[in-house]
Amino acid sequence: MQESMRSPALDTYFAYTANLGTHTFFMVFLPIQFWCGYTGLGRATVFMLAAGIYWSGFLKDMLCLPRPLSPPLARISMSGSAALEYGFPSSHSTNAVSVTFYAIYMLRQSDEYNRTVNIGLQAFFYLYAVSIIIGRLYCGMHGFLDVLVGSVLGALITVFQLIFSEWIDSWIFSGAYQDVVVATLVIFVLVRIHPEPADDCPCFDDSVAFSGVVVGINLGAWHYAQSGFAINDAYPSTVPFELAQIGLPKAIVRTLLGVVIIFLWRSTAKPTLFKILPPLFRLLERGRMNLPRAFFLNASSYTSIPNMRDDDNVIPPASQLPQMLKNLAHPRKRSVSVGPQSASDAYETLAHRNRRRRESVNSSDGTVLEDLEWFSSPPSQAATPALGQGQRLLGTGLLPTPMASQVHSYEKMMGTGNIQSLDGKMETPPDSDIDLAGNASLKTEEENEKREIFMKLTKPRVRYDVEVVTKLIVYSGIGWLAVSIDPIIFEIVGLGMGIRP
Repeated sequence: MQESMRSPALDTYFAYTANLGTHTFFMVFLPIQFWCGYTGLGRATVFMLAAGIYWSGFLKDMLCLPRPLSPPLARISMSGSAALEYGFPSSHSTNAVSVTFYAIYMLRQSDEYNRTVNIGLQAFFYLYAVSIIIGRLYCGMHGFLDVLVGSVLGALITVFQLIFSEWIDSWIFSGAYQDVVVATLVIFVLVRIHPEPADDCPCFDDSVAFSGVVVGINLGAWHYAQSGFAINDAYPSTVPFELAQIGLPKAIVRTLLGVVIIFLWRSTAKPTLFKILPPLFRLLERGRMNLPRAFFLNASSYTSIPNMRDDDNVIPPASQLPQMLKNLAHPRKRSVSVGPQSASDAYETLAHRNRRRRESVNSSDGTVLEDLEWFSSPPSQAATPALGQGQRLLGTGLLPTPMASQVHSYEKMMGTGNIQSLDGKMETPPDSDIDLAGNASLKTEEENEKREIFMKLTKPRVRYDVEVVTKLIVYSGIGWLAVSIDPIIFEIVGLGMGIRP
């Protein structure tokens, strides 16, 4: 696809549209659904997205399958964390398909819009899903099987939501707090049994964040239904909202107020919990009651938690919003990368390099097989529009640019079919794989390649054991604020429908 379709316009289009399938995009717009009276739609969207993020992340961390190899592919992504995750399945595809199928089903059941508008909205959602799925392939972030399984997972989540949503909501809104407690404990158990990955992968963090949102949505909906501010609609926790009565200026002000309250909670709760929780975790650790997790530092191994950046892939701190907007204004400066970006990428690169060595040795003339000739012959000019006019990704036509130097460096790591010793002289291929494995010089070369590749990777940040509980509490609070506390504040300060309990 990149060789035949790649162009600067498509790079920009798919880099932008990929943001429409991210957790951050949905988390920004989810509260607005509740504040505008679409409680049923909001709850369904939250549950489907949370299920999609959790189960796609579950499979990613359980199977630990890497993303497609780069090079030969260039990866196009505006998200710095996306490339650090495993590749199978595609969570973007899961999110896009679940939301699209649900929206189209609801549109077909609705008579709120005339036929032309209804068909237009359905076409828009179809285009949205297709853009996300094709974009993951075009951007080199996923293979065909990744997006296929991700799409099937999203469709299954939609079917589950349509069949069981009424029963779940009636159970939550039964009025008994015990039911909400049981639902919360079930979510905590799901968080605990999430697989531990082979490498430091951020999938678990995203699953924890959305699990916290579901907990907060359930607790907040139950609380709001008991508060007396809600209207007795199909959902007892529906926020009263009529645009004609409230007016557009008030609607905008209450939305901004709600967003500010959520960011204030996030900015104050997180550092507070980072100070309160470590001593408690140390006590639990001494009593052997802690629940350690791979790649998370135990509380006994640190005294304090420094201020961290880029530690949240779902809702960033307010201080990072200007930089995010700047990146959106210049997508192609941030988006194109070539070479391993995560530990799983590095291992895949090394495995591919070793396979090429063996295939080179086993071939009759000592050269690589046809399906691997990309590494020793330059691609067509159309394959690399992002590198500029006249540039080639590999080969003698490579121009001396920073991107070209980086690609050439990875080309050397990936190999060109000739086996060289450390002094640069050609070695005689051994007669068998056993002899190859026993060659000390080759082993040394492989170790040097491994060290060189891993030195180029961005070192993962230190992660602390208290972050799991902190995320659950912070995002539970965000869910609670969105569906209960914010709507009550709207009524108290005069930005609501004038309802009093």
